[in-house]
Amino acid sequence: MATVPQLNNFPCNTFLITSQPNNFTSKLSVKPTQNLIKKSQFLTQKSIQARPIFQVHASEWDPDKEGPVVMESPGVAVAEPQPDQVVEIQRLKKALVDSFAGTDRGLKTNSETRAEIVELITQLEAKNPTPAPTHALPLLNGKWILAYTSFPGLFPLLSRGQFQLAKVEEISQTIDSESLTVQNSVQFSGPLASSSITTNAKFEVRSPKRVQIKFQEGILGTPQLTDSIVLPENVEFLGQKIDLTPIKGLLTSVQDTASSVAKTISSQPPLKIPLSNSNAESWLLATYLDDELRISRGDAGSVFVLVKEGSTLLNP
Repeated sequence: MATVPQLNNFPCNTFLITSQPNNFTSKLSVKPTQNLIKKSQFLTQKSIQARPIFQVHASEWDPDKEGPVVMESPGVAVAEPQPDQVVEIQRLKKALVDSFAGTDRGLKTNSETRAEIVELITQLEAKNPTPAPTHALPLLNGKWILAYTSFPGLFPLLSRGQFQLAKVEEISQTIDSESLTVQNSVQFSGPLASSSITTNAKFEVRSPKRVQIKFQEGILGTPQLTDSIVLPENVEFLGQKIDLTPIKGLLTSVQDTASSVAKTISSQPPLKIPLSNSNAESWLLATYLDDELRISRGDAGSVFVLVKEGSTLLNP
C-alpha cells in the first residue's frame, strides 16, 4: 500500500496565486506550474501494492480473559424478508401443507398432485429466508415431523399401514446442533402393541447448505403391548375385507394372561444394533429453512418436507 510520503510525491499541477490590487477590486491570476518530480520516481512496481482484504469480526467481552473474544462471521445465514415476502411465504407454506392432504406422506400421490407439490416446493426454495442453513444451526434444533417425501425407500414402510394391523403413527427427525447429532424415529401402533424404530447418527457440516450424516446405531424399541386387546371390526387385505368378529370371542379367555405378558415384555430394554459399514452414510441438502418448515433434498433427488413440532402447520 502506498505510504503518506509516497502520496506526497504524486505529480500534479500546482497553482500560484498572486494578488494585484487596484482601486476597486483585487485580481487573482492563476499560473500552473508542473511538479518537477517524474512519474517514474513513484509509479514503480514496488510502490504499487495489492489492496488488502479486510474481514469483519464480531467480538464480545469475556471478563475472564484479558481481551475480547473474536468470533468469525461465516456469512449471511438468515436474510430478513420484506413484509410482502413474508405474506407470500406464509401463503405458499399453507398451500404446500394443504396439498399433502390424503397423500399419506407421499405414498398415495398421483401425478397431478406431485406436480403441484413440486411447483410449490420450487417457489418456496426460491424465497428461502435462510441462504446458509448450516450457519444457522439453532434453527435446525428440535423435533421435525415428516409431512411429505418422494424417497422410495420409505414407501414399503408406509405401505404397512394399508393392512391396518400395523400403522405408522409418526416419522420424525430430532436434531441437536450442539452435539451435532440426528435421531430418526418411526412410531408404529397396532391393536396388539406399539413400538418404534430409531437410528442415531452424527452429522458434519460440508457446505452452507449440505451436511454429511453418518449413522452409528439402530434401535428396535421394546413393544409396548396393550393390557386390553382391541381388534377392529374388519381389516382390508389384498382388496378384500376380512371380518374379525369371530376372533373377538376367543380373546376374552386370554385377557389376563395377555396383560401379564405385556408387562413382562414392555419392561425389557430396547435392542441396539451398531451400524459401522460404509453404506451407513448419507447427505442432506437443506434448500429451505425457517422456524417451522424445512425442505431437504437427499440422494437421487429425493425431497423431504418436515414441519417443526408444535407448529400450526401440523393442524391445517
